[in-house]
Amino acid sequence: MSIEVGSKVQGKVTGITNFGAFVELPDKSTGLVHISEVADNYVKDINDHLTVGDVVEVKVMNVESDGKIGLSIRKAKPESERPQRPERPQRSRNNNRGGNRNEHRPQQENFEQKMARFIKDSDERLATLKRATDSKRGGRGARRS
Repeated sequence: MSIEVGSKVQGKVTGITNFGAFVELPDKSTGLVHISEVADNYVKDINDHLTVGDVVEVKVMNVESDGKIGLSIRKAKPESERPQRPERPQRSRNNNRGGNRNEHRPQQENFEQKMARFIKDSDERLATLKRATDSKRGGRGARRS
């Protein structure tokens, strides 16, 4: 019996590590169930879910050319037994994190408008930075006693 991707088979847990469990398959080959594929919820310690000698049903996720077999326990369960994740609200694809700075900007700006806006923003930032560093260094406007 050859192991095919997508097939569900019974296997015996032969070893447990901090990153997963090794499972011996019916054809005497061994595959790895990664810790993220053990259960549908977060698994902090794999020993809470599996012990050496357990017989588990696994789904073959991949078979690499070098003989490594990737397995999943949680995907071997029927859809009806898996807990359904609640739908996440759709996030906008807008990556402006500091609010939408583009609201007041016209749709099409020519090069001169963009350059003028850049210079204005740059001057404002430099003035703010200069004020902050002068007060820390005791610049022109600082009081002396």
